[in-house]
Amino acid sequence: MTLEPVMTHEEVQAYTLEVFPESAMYGWKVEEVSGGRIAMSMQTSQEHLRPGGTVSGPTMFALADVTAYVLILAHIGKVALAVTTNLNINFLRKPEPGALRSTGRLVKLGKRLAVCEVHIYSGSSDEMVAQATATYSIPPR
Repeated sequence: MTLEPVMTHEEVQAYTLEVFPESAMYGWKVEEVSGGRIAMSMQTSQEHLRPGGTVSGPTMFALADVTAYVLILAHIGKVALAVTTNLNINFLRKPEPGALRSTGRLVKLGKRLAVCEVHIYSGSSDEMVAQATATYSIPPR
C-alpha cells in the first residue's frame, strides 16, 4: 500500500492531545509518520509495571491501540470519532521497564474500516515484545 499521510507527526501529535487530552499522562510520543507507517514511543514508570517488575499488559495494549489510532488519523485527517472495533494482541516476551517503542503499518485503509498491524519493542532491542492487529471504524464524512 502506497499511501501518503495528510498530517505530519507534529500535527497528529498535537491533534491527539487536543481531542484526547488525558493521553498526555501516558507520555505517548509520535516519532515519525510516513506512507502507511508510524513510529511511536513511551517511557514507562512504576505505575506501568505489574508484579515481577515487567511492563503490564494493559500498558502495551493501550500503546498498540493509540499507535493504530494515530496512524489512521495521520492518513485520513482530523476524524476524532474513528473508533476501535477490534484489537487482538499477542504478548511475546517480557518487556523491561523503561522505554517502549511501537511501529504501526496500515494493512487496509477503506472508506469505513481501517486495519493496522502494530509491533511493540522494549528499549533498544529489535525483538518484539508484543504484536497486535487493530480494526477501526471510520465514521462517514
